[in-house]
Amino acid sequence: MLWGCITSEGPGYACQIYNGTMNSELYQEILGTSLKDTMENCGLNWETSVFQHDNDPKHRSKSTTQWMKDSGMLYIDDWPSQSPDLNPIEHIWHHLKLKLSMYDNRVTSIHELWQRVENEWNSFTKEQCIKYIDSMPY
Repeated sequence: MLWGCITSEGPGYACQIYNGTMNSELYQEILGTSLKDTMENCGLNWETSVFQHDNDPKHRSKSTTQWMKDSGMLYIDDWPSQSPDLNPIEHIWHHLKLKLSMYDNRVTSIHELWQRVENEWNSFTKEQCIKYIDSMPY
């Protein structure tokens, strides 16, 4: 499993979820580390940037909602259910899957798969991310 984010400055850090599952606690830990590190690296301000995620239960849990409020995160909290077309990162996930399917040979290990994922993830450009972010209704 992979967690990732995109920003107006390009793709954020990709985070490998080793056991294949993520709960609210792990999600909050990722927000507090990988997301914060991404924002710092991109020169984005935590208090003025707006975060969007989908309505996955771990994203909408009481503990995650409280964590985001306590951390001062601005986020969209009234997102419609079942609306992947309104989430810019869904376009990135789609293109990532396409890029990974273009390899001639199959991976032989988790390490090799992760290398491919990281290489393709990091190949997304700032312009691609902005294109998908700007395509969303305000």
